[in-house]
Amino acid sequence: MARDKTTKRPTSVRPAAASGGAMPRRPYGRDGTMISVIGMGGIVIASAEQEHANRVVAQAVERGVNYFDVAPTYGQAELRLGPALEPYRKDCFLACKTTERTAEGARRELNQSLLNLRTDHLDLYQLHAITDVAKDVDAAFAAGGAMEVFLEARRSGQVRHLGFSAHSEAAALAAMDRFDFDSVLLPVNFACWMQGDFPPRVLDMARRKGLTILALKALARQNWPADAPPGSPRRKQYPGCWYEPITDPHEAGLALRFTLGQGVTAALPPGAEEVFWLAVSLAADLRPLSAEEEGELRALAGGLSPVFTV
Repeated sequence: MARDKTTKRPTSVRPAAASGGAMPRRPYGRDGTMISVIGMGGIVIASAEQEHANRVVAQAVERGVNYFDVAPTYGQAELRLGPALEPYRKDCFLACKTTERTAEGARRELNQSLLNLRTDHLDLYQLHAITDVAKDVDAAFAAGGAMEVFLEARRSGQVRHLGFSAHSEAAALAAMDRFDFDSVLLPVNFACWMQGDFPPRVLDMARRKGLTILALKALARQNWPADAPPGSPRRKQYPGCWYEPITDPHEAGLALRFTLGQGVTAALPPGAEEVFWLAVSLAADLRPLSAEEEGELRALAGGLSPVFTV
């Protein structure tokens, strides 16, 4: 597929409002849009009753969060987030994703997501969880592939920005080589970086191409250890996490500062409400890590099993 460099984004969509509280904001793209350095993943409220979901979203907005991310694969997340976010929609940056790789599937899923989320547009639409170059990247860019719908949606105003989320270096590099995406969403985590060598090369390419970098797994500690088997009390406490989250405030602060110090615009915490609020409480401190603090993280990473490696 040829690169689409001439398509203009809709200009009638209002950029996210400037922050009025302690939550820092950083630029997404080059059109003046500013998003909170902590975003809220819809999976946080996927299993919640609607009344509770409404309270969580309202409190998040009150504390300066204006970046929300969701996907159809997150259970009931779209159905909960849509009504909860509706009163604040015009001042928020709403991102969604699709795991569909065909145009037919992507079009169906996009239209359903817009209905579920009670909006006429998405600020960011992403190819979700690209992992295999042939099955995900090649398929999406083939004739009749999902990218046809992505470009149509941007031209029509259904979507403002185009991006992808990736869990492999090869797929991320291949996607950026194929098309001038606006952003990449991928794990940027101290243990993955220090123990698994993931994802420095992806970030290098994203910076060279001018993509906005969004981070997953900033507060992932490691794969669940053997002393926390399926069904154990600790794992039941975090049903939205397939990995062990960081819950210690000191470790979380170091981990978050590491992630946001890698040229990352915003981070999505793990899908647990407790961990989301922990990240929100830590967001105001964006100091670069000292050499001593970085050494502390390296020592911690040395004993962990990172959730992603090259």
